[in-house]
Amino acid sequence: MSPNTAAGAADQSVTTVAAASSAASIAPSGESEARTTPADAARTIPSAPEYAAQGEPIGALVYFSSASENTARFVAGCHLEQHGINVYRVPLRPADPPLNVREPYVIMVPTYGGGVIKKAVPIQVKRFLNDPENRAWIRGVIASGNTNFGEAYCAAGNIISAKCHVPFLYKYELMGTPEDTAAVRDGLTRFFAS
Repeated sequence: MSPNTAAGAADQSVTTVAAASSAASIAPSGESEARTTPADAARTIPSAPEYAAQGEPIGALVYFSSASENTARFVAGCHLEQHGINVYRVPLRPADPPLNVREPYVIMVPTYGGGVIKKAVPIQVKRFLNDPENRAWIRGVIASGNTNFGEAYCAAGNIISAKCHVPFLYKYELMGTPEDTAAVRDGLTRFFAS
């Protein structure tokens, strides 16, 4: 998939993080990272997908959706499991069990922060990606955003792409359109089949 570029160019300050190593934290400067505890031993057990691939899996989509469920509705409309793609959801609440993905995946994330780029990546996604075992399997990123936020449109995708050294595959506005759903479904199928 190639990025949907109708919304304009990425902010220059976002692209400067591209030099960060793949082991770099997603957390912005000044934010503390989670410490490893004995309870983290459970992190090594792979999680079950929310929607399991029909047949042999070719890859996975990991997504985060807030309580609004916009991203969850978008993902459900893609019917990725019918195309051999496992679907996992990043937990919303800290008390929820951690998500442990141990297969190649593309992450789909909404952009937060109301136009403030350093707040673009949801904290739950930062927590998920700051687990080195989860981070090792990321292969690409898809982001949603609001064009009203100008240069911060889909900034979460730019940040994750740069920090994790993976391609930014697609961007769409708000809840997406039927064309976006088809583009993501078909694009992910091609991406994992190649």
